[in-house]
Amino acid sequence: MSRLRMGMIGGGPGAFIGPVHRIAAELDREIELVAGAFSSDAERSRKAGDTYRIDPARAYPDVATMLREEAAREDGIDFVAVTTPNHHHLPAVRAALQAGLPVICDKPATATLDEAREMAGLVASAGLPFALTYTYSGYPLVREARARIAAGDLGQIRKVVVEYPQGWLAQQAEGKQAEWRVDPGRAGIGGCIADIGVHAFQLAEFVTGLKVTRILADLGAVVPGRVLDDDCQILLRFENGARGALLASQISVGERNGLRIRVYGEKGGIDWRQESPNAFTLYHLDGRTELVQAGDPGLGEAAVASSRTPGGHPEGYLEAFANLYRDFAKQLRGEPGSLVPGMADGLRGMQLIDLAVRASREERGWTDFPA
Repeated sequence: MSRLRMGMIGGGPGAFIGPVHRIAAELDREIELVAGAFSSDAERSRKAGDTYRIDPARAYPDVATMLREEAAREDGIDFVAVTTPNHHHLPAVRAALQAGLPVICDKPATATLDEAREMAGLVASAGLPFALTYTYSGYPLVREARARIAAGDLGQIRKVVVEYPQGWLAQQAEGKQAEWRVDPGRAGIGGCIADIGVHAFQLAEFVTGLKVTRILADLGAVVPGRVLDDDCQILLRFENGARGALLASQISVGERNGLRIRVYGEKGGIDWRQESPNAFTLYHLDGRTELVQAGDPGLGEAAVASSRTPGGHPEGYLEAFANLYRDFAKQLRGEPGSLVPGMADGLRGMQLIDLAVRASREERGWTDFPA
């Protein structure tokens, strides 16, 4: 089977997420990065092309040139990956869809809710595959937790606690990756809530299969002079009546990437941590505690299909990211079994950002979440 050809928008010199997309896309040899408009600066785009070791003629000076030139090639790109800061997502996705190309885009979907609504319309009109890289839904044990909850192993869900503490923005932002995240012109209306809070939110809905219906949000910009939030706490109410809490922070000194989700039902509980992703703790109502590990006999189909190595051989962030690309490749080939998040997830994430920021600012208290 021939490899799918990917064109990348963004991911130029100094980028973090662009190289991650490239590694993840190519891990299973189903996809190959062959072209890109890696920067709005032509020389920086060329240098990025050298770094990615693609044909120099296919490191383009801008998006329009890439789409035009690739359309004229017999071996032109099959889809586009958007890896830019948030404010570039909508124009990049619009251009790719109008060129007839499927898109996989970094999260959150856009910089603002209005842009997300426009993007949702574009995706619906184009009728082409579209995916968002909510990375943590690609972990095998996350997918196993989701399957067990869907099968009723925990019974009725009563409580969901999801937290995502980091400490890397506890001081004034320095460097390319930090600076754009605290800039409303590039990040959008939300800071921490848009960067990592949406990951926690998507994970909670993905694992439980439940939608959030109400929130009570308290967001703050803690570092002096900062405009966008860098610390968030949100109470949640789910569609089945379950209560929950979402904590996200980028000023928690000493924390690295501490995403964790705990789900408690009437018959048991599950506790999974991203920094130890190859296992989760399963609590039974009779007091037993069980460690469920990657590679264990008896894991479900989704977890097995998402694993590449036998038990005891740790898999992590890049492999989880690659699972999203492998799922997206299934969509492009018309194959079943994809769990990659799509536009509906992106729109809900942007609704969370917009509602949480505004409700916190106005001290609204409990606020209904859009259906």
